[in-house]
Amino acid sequence: MASKTSQNYPAWLGEAVFYQVYPQSFADSNGDGIGDLPGLIGKLDYLKSLGVSAIWLNPIFDSPMGDAGYDVRDFLKIAPRYGTNGDARRLFRQAHARGLRVVLDLVAGHTSVEHRWFKQSCRHTRNKYSDYYIWTPNVWTQTPKGRWISGYGERDGNFLTNFFWFQPALNYGYAKPDPARPWQQPVNAPGPRAVRRELHNIMKFWLDAGCDGFRVDMASSLVKEDADGSTIRQLWAEFRGWLERKYPQAVLIAEWCNPKQAIDAGFYVDFMIHSGEPAYNHLFGAWNRICGDAREPHVFFERAGGGDISLFLKNYMEHYQATRGKGFISLPTGNHDFPRLHRGRSNKELRVIHAMLLTMPGVPFIYYGDEIGMDYMENLPSREGSYCNRTGTRTPMQWTPGKNKGFSTAKARDLYLPVDNRRQSPNVDSQEKDPASHLNFVRTLLRLRREYPALGNTADFTPIYAEQGQYPFVYERSDGRRSRLAVAVNPRLKPCSIRLPKLQNAKPLLADGATVERGKLNMEGISFGLFLLE
Repeated sequence: MASKTSQNYPAWLGEAVFYQVYPQSFADSNGDGIGDLPGLIGKLDYLKSLGVSAIWLNPIFDSPMGDAGYDVRDFLKIAPRYGTNGDARRLFRQAHARGLRVVLDLVAGHTSVEHRWFKQSCRHTRNKYSDYYIWTPNVWTQTPKGRWISGYGERDGNFLTNFFWFQPALNYGYAKPDPARPWQQPVNAPGPRAVRRELHNIMKFWLDAGCDGFRVDMASSLVKEDADGSTIRQLWAEFRGWLERKYPQAVLIAEWCNPKQAIDAGFYVDFMIHSGEPAYNHLFGAWNRICGDAREPHVFFERAGGGDISLFLKNYMEHYQATRGKGFISLPTGNHDFPRLHRGRSNKELRVIHAMLLTMPGVPFIYYGDEIGMDYMENLPSREGSYCNRTGTRTPMQWTPGKNKGFSTAKARDLYLPVDNRRQSPNVDSQEKDPASHLNFVRTLLRLRREYPALGNTADFTPIYAEQGQYPFVYERSDGRRSRLAVAVNPRLKPCSIRLPKLQNAKPLLADGATVERGKLNMEGISFGLFLLE
């Protein structure tokens, strides 16, 4: 294993490419219609061949699955439908044997109402767990803000939730508690201190078992009424310091969606994806809205061509400059909360998108199935809390053209979600045999990222052409004197040409519809190009 670098993160993260696995939809080994850990273990060679170096697993802990595992019943036990703790340890060992790391999803801010801590906290007599959660003094208390549940259990009080009603918020305290509201305990009160110890113990348990770190769900939400974020930053900085001392190769990845805040707080990576951060909105519009029904025509990656890349770049550069050398921004290809990027787009459009996302600085994350161009399935009912548009992006991985697309041997009615059986739906086996497939295109991009230091996670990023309301978007990636490349993308249908002195001696490395002639970049509609610079 690599040693920790002087750049304040483990060395392996500087070259990492992650693959996000939604476990219940990835690979079913026992024919019950639900993906599991043995199924994932059986696909590790495929992931290695893809060119990724790490896996992020959505929650696999014991849960009643009201919110697809984000309602944890037991943090120290693997959900039986996925396997056993022994299967998890075997996954870590088998992944490490292939040079792959495994990061677990840690739901730090809340539990299920079925967790034993909450059951004890619900008792009317005080006990060790009474202050593990946030309770008002009685059910008649008027609570001014937040999602409060009244009349649950024998305890006389209302409890605060973080998301759905069955996800009570753990008590990490309030940054500036109001004495008139006794449920607002300070962060150094006994209850919040005990909860922090529990989180420490959970992390230690799984790190000792062999995992390589955690993606932390709703990472910024733990401390309440923390307007300037100083208290939550202090909390995570303490955990970061502990990791650096005891587990220097482990990583913390945030669901914060504000990289300059998350990395300042001690995280190594943060995603720039949710609607709280406008960068992705400027690229993909309403795709980034959990309940958006249609995309906007006036964003950059639309064939209509009414977007403005300068809006994205202004926001992105603010975070890039603030985090460079400290941690990483991730512009993922998607995730379990948003409709897939292929929704309503052609395969050619998807290639242009991936040509950009997989050549930007930071740590790439590929959502399962995006490497073959899996599409979004419309109008599916909610399953395990996947309300709005989330169900259609969580359907089973498509491995073969055969029964259930090779995901499971179960009957179709027993599958976790229906597979995409539309005639043109892609699958891994068919694309493995096609050199021109999207799968092999993604493999090529990841291979180039490894072979050319200029395309790496830590290499420099400089916009070359990113004018307001104009196309294309052109940027330079460079790694000192070793290599320099230019990347150009034109996602609109209309061709474009522009003279750029920096491209005077450019040589094509990978291109579709883009050429350079004596410093003039010519781009067909919906095209991209990667060029070596001299």
